[in-house]
Amino acid sequence: MTRKSKKPASGMPAPGMPSEAALRAFIDAAGTRLGKGDIARAFAITPEQKPALRALLRDLERSGALVRAGGKHVRDATILPERCVVEITGTDRDGDPLARPVGWDQPGRPPIIFMQPEQRGQPALAPGARVLARLRRIEGDRYEGRTLKRLDDEPASIIGVFRAATSGETAGGWIEPVDRKSRSEWQVPAGETNGAATGDVVRATPLPAFGHGAKPARIVEHLGQMGDASSISLIAIATLGIPVDFSQAALDEAEAAKATRLGKRTDLRHLPLITIDGADARDFDDAVFAEPLGSGFRIVVAIADVAHYVRPGTALDREAAHRGNSVYFPDRVVPMLPEALSNGWCSLRPDEDRGCLFVEMTIDSEGRKQSHRFGRGLMRSFARMTYEAVQAAHDAGATADLPPSTLDNLYAAYRALIAARQARGTLDLDLPERQITLTDQGKVASITPRARLDSHRLIEEFMILANVAAAEELERLRQACMYRIHAPPSPEKLDALRSLLATFDIALKQSDQLVPRDLDHILKLVAGTDAAPLINETVLRSQSQAEYAPENIGHFGLALKSYAHFTSPIRRYADLLVHRALITGLKLGPDGLGAEARTDFPAIAQAITITERRATDAERQSTDRYLAAYLSDRIGEDFAARIAGVTRFGLFVTLTETGASGFIPMALLPDDFWHHDEATSTLSGTRSRVVFHLADPVTVRLREAKPVTGGLLFALLDGGKTRSERTETHAPRPKGGKQPGGTKSGKRKHR
Repeated sequence: MTRKSKKPASGMPAPGMPSEAALRAFIDAAGTRLGKGDIARAFAITPEQKPALRALLRDLERSGALVRAGGKHVRDATILPERCVVEITGTDRDGDPLARPVGWDQPGRPPIIFMQPEQRGQPALAPGARVLARLRRIEGDRYEGRTLKRLDDEPASIIGVFRAATSGETAGGWIEPVDRKSRSEWQVPAGETNGAATGDVVRATPLPAFGHGAKPARIVEHLGQMGDASSISLIAIATLGIPVDFSQAALDEAEAAKATRLGKRTDLRHLPLITIDGADARDFDDAVFAEPLGSGFRIVVAIADVAHYVRPGTALDREAAHRGNSVYFPDRVVPMLPEALSNGWCSLRPDEDRGCLFVEMTIDSEGRKQSHRFGRGLMRSFARMTYEAVQAAHDAGATADLPPSTLDNLYAAYRALIAARQARGTLDLDLPERQITLTDQGKVASITPRARLDSHRLIEEFMILANVAAAEELERLRQACMYRIHAPPSPEKLDALRSLLATFDIALKQSDQLVPRDLDHILKLVAGTDAAPLINETVLRSQSQAEYAPENIGHFGLALKSYAHFTSPIRRYADLLVHRALITGLKLGPDGLGAEARTDFPAIAQAITITERRATDAERQSTDRYLAAYLSDRIGEDFAARIAGVTRFGLFVTLTETGASGFIPMALLPDDFWHHDEATSTLSGTRSRVVFHLADPVTVRLREAKPVTGGLLFALLDGGKTRSERTETHAPRPKGGKQPGGTKSGKRKHR
């Protein structure tokens, strides 16, 4: 993870005695501590002017704008020192730690620190850990950190499963941590169990340790029973610190909400707007309508008017900003807003009047947007439809009890939008999602690939079009915008992708020439081959992470110049901010974006980016644990799998049936002397001459499944080929395997 800092665009300051504002701007742009000599040279201060410079620096120090940074050096009070004690708050999508400075007492939200991975052999930094870090400012309030010294070897709290001591043991019991990186259990002394029973999921705090042996801990909270319906999601919630309970003030505000009146709103109740969501959805925040207009289409997207109920500065607003987004698990949702709003007044229920923000858009026959118009309206959903029902009705040529041509018009407009998407060349990753179905008792009933229907893509394309319109409208109005940005892949990550593709005889353009269409062309080259799942996953990992920011750099994956989230304000705070900005810019009411919020946009963007990644991490962890729980009854069974990773310690494999990932350690490979070639990502046997390559099919036997951590351990039964066998059966490059850069492009899930 390497992040390059941006140099100040202003260049060198003008010579002469600076004003207070110019001096503060110069020190802020420097991003580090400066000596008085550095400042004097930058402004060409004469010896006669130096007393005045010292006086100016003293005044800024007294006002709190500057602070001493050792010796005769100063720095901006809002800029972190080069060495700083930081606390780990979570991880980003790549699993790298995120941190914040300890003792931050400045106005606004604390800066975000992207910690470098720990050196080999060091355990990963867990949430709550504190370290002395060397910091490098990237830009604004973003820093890169590297651990200099761990200040506490113990986590602030331990989440794990309790096991009561047997009659021959002196301890009260033991805690198996849910973190799979933890290699040992914690001992709970007698009297410190807090009434826990075997199998309880608990939270504990470390106790002072003396001498060698197991580290002691005290149980402070019961979270549930391992195996219950709620235990797996509760582990993720507790481990990542996801807020669950709303303040009483926020609940009271939600309960006091009332129906929205028409007033000055546009009356949309005559339009047959419909919601299309998953079968298990309970909050419906978007509705759609389309009809032919000339050779193109008129499209209306109506979104729940959350801004009407969640006003700036209220308890509801503070809760929503703190949570950042809703978090979804197979057995529950941790909502951003209380149920009275998320499933009530802000949910577009059929046959009930609801306030909305809407955008009316026109597109031509090739799907290119010609115009858009935003407004505040009152709507009444004609029907609550599911993806499956819509697709089945359309395939059968039925109306699904909707007004005639409703579905035909929606699908015709969708086909035009798909043509526009293909024309601009977007990245369409084929990463099948897994649907986890639970029994009434909370056990995993099945894990199946989630179907990707045209009805899903239809809604995605309508939402993307509305999001583009929102960003462009705020730019036209010169209003603050919370953009959804996606930077191009970094050269370092592309080098890793290039190395993988080389093993499949596929070339990749240089990073400064790469566009989304090139990566999509590679995915089409390998579509339907054994390597396709691995290459799709690696292309995903090569991408920068999408994030929120008040500055626009475009969206690489969607090949869009301007993009903002507008369509899900029930579950994303970013969308609520975009709604407020539109309300202010279009003068649609007094509940728009305040001036103070615009000032806080950089800090808010960082905060909601972190909460979004926390939610993604929680969902991923829970999926891994549900998979391990599902497979725990199948230990000893054999499975078809493919090699997903090759290391000097063993092989990572992914099961074909469920998509579950696990590890084959060296000890469970056939007896041989194995050589790891990092350049080719292979593992070769000296005696057997068997070579394991990425994406090779293998047969494995499940040896261990741990729902507590989500870990799976396998033994290899069959797979791998000798070099001569591989040469004889070597397939030609997929579909011609040329240098990428063709003209075809596919669809990509809405980001």
